[in-house]
Amino acid sequence: MSSTAHPAPPALSARRTSSIHHAPGSSQHERVAPGDIAVGVVIGRASEYFDFFVYGIASALVFPAVFFPFAGRLEGILYAFALFAFAFVVRPIGTLAGMAIQRRFGRSTKLTIALFLLGTSTVSMALLPGYSTWGELSIVLLAVCRIGQGLAMGASWDGLPSLLALNAPKHRRGWYAMLAQLGAPLGFLIACSLFAYLWKNLDAADFLTWGWRYPFYAAFAINVVALFARLRLVVTHEYERDLHARELEPCNEGELFRKQGRHIVIGAFAALASYALFHIVTVFPLSWILLYSDQVTGEFLAVQIVGAVLAAAAMPVSGLIADRIGRRRTLALLAVLIAVFSLFAPLLLDGGTLGQDLFILVGFVLMGLSYGQAAGTVTANFASKFRYTGAALTSDFAWLIGAAFAPLVALGLSARFGLIALTVYLLSGCVCTLLALRASRSLAARG
Repeated sequence: MSSTAHPAPPALSARRTSSIHHAPGSSQHERVAPGDIAVGVVIGRASEYFDFFVYGIASALVFPAVFFPFAGRLEGILYAFALFAFAFVVRPIGTLAGMAIQRRFGRSTKLTIALFLLGTSTVSMALLPGYSTWGELSIVLLAVCRIGQGLAMGASWDGLPSLLALNAPKHRRGWYAMLAQLGAPLGFLIACSLFAYLWKNLDAADFLTWGWRYPFYAAFAINVVALFARLRLVVTHEYERDLHARELEPCNEGELFRKQGRHIVIGAFAALASYALFHIVTVFPLSWILLYSDQVTGEFLAVQIVGAVLAAAAMPVSGLIADRIGRRRTLALLAVLIAVFSLFAPLLLDGGTLGQDLFILVGFVLMGLSYGQAAGTVTANFASKFRYTGAALTSDFAWLIGAAFAPLVALGLSARFGLIALTVYLLSGCVCTLLALRASRSLAARG
């Protein structure tokens, strides 16, 4: 790692000048303010989630007609959801590749490559001709772009969420953990708003011909802004020094899996209820409404926008609750509430416009509360030198196990067996979360 001092951002420099001159060896000098880290985390995560939600919404609204016109409406959406899962399957590979790049070329180079790949993969989807022009090749290229998104998402791990958790005051760790998750509802809010505007203001032919492509173009611009915002943080001397001091650097993956692989598995399952609910309220409902409801699509997108606002508002509440009763207890409590919600899910989704809207609004609130504490709840069990890589892989496998196939499985099973399958799916995730949290607590107690 370079020892060359880079100029700190003005906001950082102004606050740290006195500590640098008066206490050069103090812990205050070695740490970065949690609020500064939170800015980079929220900006970075919002841009990444925007890319993913643009694809997720298009999977229901656009891709069945553009890339799978040879299939029925249900089959076309299922095909699109199968490609949706590709990104999560390759995400751990992207993380490992990113760690190798970072060891050789540095954190800023890795981040630049990852976000460029993410933006390029997303905007390339906007340039793809449909099946009517290129046939099966268009589907292959769409899959390649989706794989590129997944690899980039894994490689874009910058360690800032872990640094945020370590630098946060002990009595406010739940609050700062929530900030790392706030990018999810913000990314969905922007993506859904763009699609809602285009859907409302274009006729069906224009929307399917060129209108749907604009959110994918916007993704590249957003990624450029996010890249500079994050690089402005991670390449400053203060951040490099603090990341290094906290041992937030890539470790030997083989040693990690041999010595603490159980923490990756437990951490992935501990978040299962939250991650399963994540795509059940964001991506799956739109497909169900299009196939089995008379509700106007534009109005339903507006309800999802309101839901995203409620999720963002619920996340700070999750931080307050976690700081009062503990993060594990909070996640366990929310798993129970999600289980109760799952029992009413079939009734709500079959309950006409009012029931469907309630499903979205209540589901988003629960998602905000649970997802706000889903990441990092058990990663404190990692030894310091394993935490950076361990936290990244734990997140990757949580997405893979809990969320990757959620829209595909939920829609496929519900179409075949009825919405009771949705209840069973969510309940299984809740049971896994409660069992994993219990195992995590037992491991922590044994030290």
